[in-house]
Amino acid sequence: MIKKIQFGELGKMEIDWLDSRFHFAFSGVPAPMGHGFGPLRVWNDDLIAPRSGFGTHGHRDMEIITYVRKGAISHKDSLGNEGRTVAGDVQVMHAGTGIMHSEWNKEDEHTLLYQIWVEPNRRGLAPGWAEAKFPVSDRGGKWVALASGEDGVKHALPIHQDATLYGAMVPKGTTLHHVLKPGRRAYLVVADGAAEVNGTKLDKRDGAAITDVTEISLTAQADTDALLMDLP
Repeated sequence: MIKKIQFGELGKMEIDWLDSRFHFAFSGVPAPMGHGFGPLRVWNDDLIAPRSGFGTHGHRDMEIITYVRKGAISHKDSLGNEGRTVAGDVQVMHAGTGIMHSEWNKEDEHTLLYQIWVEPNRRGLAPGWAEAKFPVSDRGGKWVALASGEDGVKHALPIHQDATLYGAMVPKGTTLHHVLKPGRRAYLVVADGAAEVNGTKLDKRDGAAITDVTEISLTAQADTDALLMDLP
């Protein structure tokens, strides 16, 4: 079963420096996927104006994944971590027992990113932060694990949940497959391009909640940047 989530249906919030679209209910704004899909709680599509961003604020007991699609985001937190994550790369923050941080677009162009929140598999973990580079050339025509807590998944940023975020750059006309183990589900988003997923057409910035299938087949109808979260 595939539930298609069109970009135009997403929850919406606009302020002077931020244009956000919500796949899941967020900050009091309703959204098509309600309050969760398994442990996946947030998938925000954020456009951040130059020289602006999220001031210092706190989180706890959440795994927060940031996938930068355009521009860059600069991170600073109460643990002393600082970093600048650029387009195509990923950062993960373990909120754990509590962390304060800011996320700022220090660039002269807009930054476009996905912020993805996943509930951890246990509470009270130590907070932390990490980032990693994932060259586009390494994701050409294949799924690459970007963040994961699944046993046996290598070379991904760690998260505290039995889930994996995959990314792929899929050339037009190429088909990729992903096998879902029994009882698992997936959330798939087309960051750029267009694709047909198990017979359902997804356009740029659309999403899909996938359940009760054993294999996901994605055929790119244009050069496509796709993300897939494999979830319990």
